[in-house]
Amino acid sequence: MAINAAKGVGAQGAGTARPMTSEERKVIFASSLGTVFEWYDFYLYGSLAAIIAKQFFSGLDAGSAFIFALLAFAAGFIVRPFGALVFGRLGDMIGRKYTFLVTILIMGVSTFIVGILPNYAAIGVAAPVILIVLRMLQGLALGGEYGGAATYVAEHAPHGKRGAYTAWIQTTATIGLFLSLIVILGVRTTVGEEAFQDWGWRIPFLVSLVLLGISVWIRMQLSESPAFQKMKAEGKVSKAPLSEAFGQWKNLKVVILALVGLTAGQAVVWYTGQFYALFFLTQQLKVDAVTANLMIAAALLLGTPFFVVFGTLSDKIGRKPIIMMGCVLAVVTYFPAFKMLTEAANPALAAAQAANKVVIVADPAECSFQFNPTGTTKFTSSCDVAKQALSNRSVSYESEVAPVGTPAVIKIGSHTIPSYSLKGLSPDELKAKGAEFNKAVSETLKNDGYPEKADPAKMNKVMMIVILFYLVLLVTMVYGPIAAILVEMFPTRIRYTSMSLPYHIGNGWFGGLLPTMSFAIVAQTGNMYNGLWYPIIIAGATAVIGTLFLRETKDVDIYAED
Repeated sequence: MAINAAKGVGAQGAGTARPMTSEERKVIFASSLGTVFEWYDFYLYGSLAAIIAKQFFSGLDAGSAFIFALLAFAAGFIVRPFGALVFGRLGDMIGRKYTFLVTILIMGVSTFIVGILPNYAAIGVAAPVILIVLRMLQGLALGGEYGGAATYVAEHAPHGKRGAYTAWIQTTATIGLFLSLIVILGVRTTVGEEAFQDWGWRIPFLVSLVLLGISVWIRMQLSESPAFQKMKAEGKVSKAPLSEAFGQWKNLKVVILALVGLTAGQAVVWYTGQFYALFFLTQQLKVDAVTANLMIAAALLLGTPFFVVFGTLSDKIGRKPIIMMGCVLAVVTYFPAFKMLTEAANPALAAAQAANKVVIVADPAECSFQFNPTGTTKFTSSCDVAKQALSNRSVSYESEVAPVGTPAVIKIGSHTIPSYSLKGLSPDELKAKGAEFNKAVSETLKNDGYPEKADPAKMNKVMMIVILFYLVLLVTMVYGPIAAILVEMFPTRIRYTSMSLPYHIGNGWFGGLLPTMSFAIVAQTGNMYNGLWYPIIIAGATAVIGTLFLRETKDVDIYAED
């Protein structure tokens, strides 16, 4: 097969299209399926972030625990570029196949250990520390995974069909997320919510051991990339892929452009449509976790085929216009789309916000930055107390400036509730004052129509799925053609290394930090929609830079420089 495939590569180099053989299709399917399992492992954590916050960060207040759990989630993304460097170098020097085996083993074992890791109540601060280390190992493994899978598939695909074939790799992240949601829902409904919150959440992590065995077996069946075999036979394998990829300005400038003009915007659109939407439903709109996961799963099921649709379309009209259009649509439509989602998922909340606006009137000098990931910051001023009271109830509010030295007040519709400072109060006074204040806030919110949780009977579930499907559709536009265009930007000898770094900086840093950054913005400003500014600004910047400076690559001969 390797000899025939290598001959096929030569034919591609001449610009002759040839159909994929059945053996090559089998290889690509095996590669994609293994990648699905690896994404499943990685996304379990994101899907269970709220529960993990309670299990491993229970020493913090609820808001800080959730943000810190998101930071631990983001830790896996932060180290992904380093995984791209380590495994990209190995992939360019010794081959694509062996890198697959190493990355899947690291990912699978790390995920299994999360399932048996004692929580904060059992071993204290060691629990979150070990958890973050495991997340970082997962990130390193995933950093080496995507570039290898995309490169491997692209180097098997016939000329003129790279967008269509690499689009199957693009479906693996969404299918992995979908699989994780299905397993979580299955376990949740089987053991019950109380048991799931206590110990059942561990089962999806433990199941990964079975998936690990399947993935390793699948990857043992793979043959090496024909392009790499050809290059190795000709003695053209790079001896120093890192210095070739990033030490020479000719290639480095393409890497930088791939990051700022392509993957950064793609990443924030991806994570907004699939992860931030889920967090927004559960944290801001107070939709129960089962319903929220079902809605996201339905949207993913409807949207996933469009990865292949847009990948195939990119072979005809180009990669660039589809990706840039996805970024532009995100910039223009995110605010109205999420406001429509509020009206569909929690109409009582939308009505209450319209009829009885919540405002905090306070001296700005009294107001601290509402982000406390370490749990060490003490919020004691009347402004901080007011903000914490509303934040803990996921109530969106606006801020108005009060005269210097004036104690803060909360205005809910026509009602005014004075806040208080914690300074100088005895423990008994703090307890009594806090109980009185919290009772007043809760009763006023309830009387003015603010629901404690979304009412399933009042949800417009069809509209929810339509809106979530639209968000996923934007994901498919920016993500479907991304592997093809990245592969086409770099030569074979340093392709794995060169394409992996901008992809994982974009998706690991710009994308992975999105939930944390967005919720920190919401916590500080009080407006639940303000978190959308993060993806809007980055997607807008990518649309401008990519449109002006990115070249179209669909007709590039990826073997010309070899």
